[in-house]
Amino acid sequence: MNNFASDGWFKDEFHKRYAESAKEIGRFNLAVFGKTGVGKSTLVNAVFGAEVARTGIGEPVTKESTLYLHTSGFFGLLDTQGLEIGVEGDRVIKDLAKLIQERRRKPQSEQVHVAWYAVRFADRRFEETEAAFIRKLADLGLPVVLVMTQVPTSPSGAYHPDAVEFAQQIDARGLPVHGARVYLTNAKADDFSGQPVHGLQDLVDATFRCAPAGVEDALTAAQRVDLKRKQEQAGTVIAGAATAAGAAGATPIPFSDAVVLVPIQLGMMARISAIYGIEVDKAAMASIAATAAATQAGRTVAGNLLKMVPGFGTVGGGAINATVAAGFTGAIGAAWSKVCVKLSEGKLRGVNGALDTESIRTLFLDELKTQISRLKLNAKER
Repeated sequence: MNNFASDGWFKDEFHKRYAESAKEIGRFNLAVFGKTGVGKSTLVNAVFGAEVARTGIGEPVTKESTLYLHTSGFFGLLDTQGLEIGVEGDRVIKDLAKLIQERRRKPQSEQVHVAWYAVRFADRRFEETEAAFIRKLADLGLPVVLVMTQVPTSPSGAYHPDAVEFAQQIDARGLPVHGARVYLTNAKADDFSGQPVHGLQDLVDATFRCAPAGVEDALTAAQRVDLKRKQEQAGTVIAGAATAAGAAGATPIPFSDAVVLVPIQLGMMARISAIYGIEVDKAAMASIAATAAATQAGRTVAGNLLKMVPGFGTVGGGAINATVAAGFTGAIGAAWSKVCVKLSEGKLRGVNGALDTESIRTLFLDELKTQISRLKLNAKER
């Protein structure tokens, strides 16, 4: 591999492209409230990842503030770190009102977008102080999603009757919350009792519906529940990159150096990594491993793959037409997206926890071959 395709060059360029994507995506900021012990951290962990809601992490918004903000990647968490809402709710609202007012003058990624208010099923009591707190949240112009945590279900998936009744009692208050209802959830499976995780998709859907325009990309990247949304957004990125590659027309692809070492394709891979919430260093290392499957084989592998596509011609010239440029870029995007899915699920790691580069190479190349085979089939059908 020459200097153009060196690992150091690739890593630096990948970091640059990832940073550009991260700036465009922004950050989704969620405020989480509820009484002590209702399971706020467990809920946030389940939806956004364990690294963003560890006990004790976060900085006070101001020196004397009751509010703490912790940011991680595309997600910001604002909470009260254990303050009793019923006792200190007015103080929290005062600090929150000041924060919201100040941040509305800042870029959207610095604003507070949605609030979750959590109640625990086992408490079986919803106090007027909590209702008053929620009303004040809504008065601040903050969309509120009301969540019931630790709700048990039957083997058939039916909610516990007491939870349904409790939810109905809360709903009857007519609180200014999204959907005029409480969302029933269980964020952590219990193997002993057999209780599964449930309700998180509904919670994520509700959060998307009430979030302000312009934060959808950040919320998609931050959340870990809805893989379909990530795949759809990745598909949009791939389609855009394919179109851009097609517009480039007969631009040579340096097969002898690296299949994906062109700005369009590298930017596409970085953006897809961000969408799946893959940390930049891990994504860069994985992308090097993935593209090595093609770069090490050089012109032979790339040529054999592309000869499957009608209209390519010869590899020797190094130039391709717009159709093949678009199709090949799309194939790379689809293959990399599949790798990112596995990485986001915590897979493709060895016994010691390090990235399993051989598995990454194999998965990427196998999927790349599959995608190009589809290009050939589609071309024949046209």
